[in-house]
Amino acid sequence: MAEHIPRKRFGQNFLHDQHVIQRIIGCIAPEPGDTVTEIGPGLGALTNPLLQKLQKLDVIELDRDLADRLEQHPDYGKKLFVHRADALKFEFCSLAGNGKLRIVGNLPYNISTPLIFHLLTQQSCIRDMTFMLQKEVVDRIVAAPGGKDYGRLSIMVQAQCRCQRLFIVKPGAFNPPPKVDSAIVQLVPEPEHSKTVISMDLFERVVRQAFSQRRKTLRNTLKGLVTVEQLQQTGIDAQNRPEALSVDEYIAISNLIANQSPG
Repeated sequence: MAEHIPRKRFGQNFLHDQHVIQRIIGCIAPEPGDTVTEIGPGLGALTNPLLQKLQKLDVIELDRDLADRLEQHPDYGKKLFVHRADALKFEFCSLAGNGKLRIVGNLPYNISTPLIFHLLTQQSCIRDMTFMLQKEVVDRIVAAPGGKDYGRLSIMVQAQCRCQRLFIVKPGAFNPPPKVDSAIVQLVPEPEHSKTVISMDLFERVVRQAFSQRRKTLRNTLKGLVTVEQLQQTGIDAQNRPEALSVDEYIAISNLIANQSPG
């Protein structure tokens, strides 16, 4: 089959380093009966070693040429199932069956953040997610309060998942090599934590508004949503900047607003 030329519009950088591939598989630690879905299988760098360990593997591929290639695989239709779809619109829970999904993938950098937000809306059917992302994005996901990396992405993901950066991957592991380092992150949904949020929509609105003007204090950025007096009720100083607050403090603010809203 003709060589596939990586497409910039799909953000394609194909992993080829066997040491990195085996290390990722070791982090996923798939068991034969696991329900695994791979996003963006590309040329099959993770697909093939996953198939060696699983009874069934679903893959989501948007690129028609790559989907055609995958459908030539000897396991296609037996234990490899190809879904020609946009992962940003895909209903992942439709693949869960009676269990929970384990989702893996070397995600295109240009859609990684919106894709994670899309997956979080379906976390009820997800056991864990192991992704290769741009290192800068992983740094933001796992960041602690107070630093420059800490922001909306950190808070929204940490409010719903246990997050762990596993290891860094250098550009030479890919073809073509990206201009930046990558990193492997594992996200494990924590329903009990996210259930403490009364309204996820309101929580997201509070966090988004807080960081809309990062250098301003909460007194200014949250004006119209919450008063200084309400912030004081939760023990939060209105003179703080957004990055100073913990995930739990943002939950407390959004829950206070939810409880005091009419109806």
